[in-house]
Amino acid sequence: MKKGIDFTGIAVVPFVHDGKGNYVVGLRTENCRDEHYCWEPTGGGGLEVGETTESAVIREVREELGAVPFNVEYLGHSEVFREHEGKQTHRICFDYKAQVKSKDVKIMEPDMCAELHWCAPDSIPKPMMSRFPAFLEKYKHKL
Repeated sequence: MKKGIDFTGIAVVPFVHDGKGNYVVGLRTENCRDEHYCWEPTGGGGLEVGETTESAVIREVREELGAVPFNVEYLGHSEVFREHEGKQTHRICFDYKAQVKSKDVKIMEPDMCAELHWCAPDSIPKPMMSRFPAFLEKYKHKL
């Protein structure tokens, strides 16, 4: 059974920042499931059994960016419906913002992330992952 296809997947999506208005985005590689070479908020992923959404954010940011997040703030949730390889997918995402020390941030999964870029929310490079513009619009008053 595949998460998001055979049953609804649950994920966390942190928007990682430095506390000075700069957010880090990652460029997806061809090894990602889909939307290759699109920019996305990096440091997110699936929830593990027995894990809270906040602890998942902390784990994922450490795994993907090598940094320890603090000031982790819940923004809201969203349902993401997409198509992958001809099949409808469904994920429920718990959206957060999380602060890190920018000097600690590095690519920890080079097979999945080609590049990191720090920027303000209104200057994120394009193309963006398909759900990212709606994420930015929904939470613009909280970023």
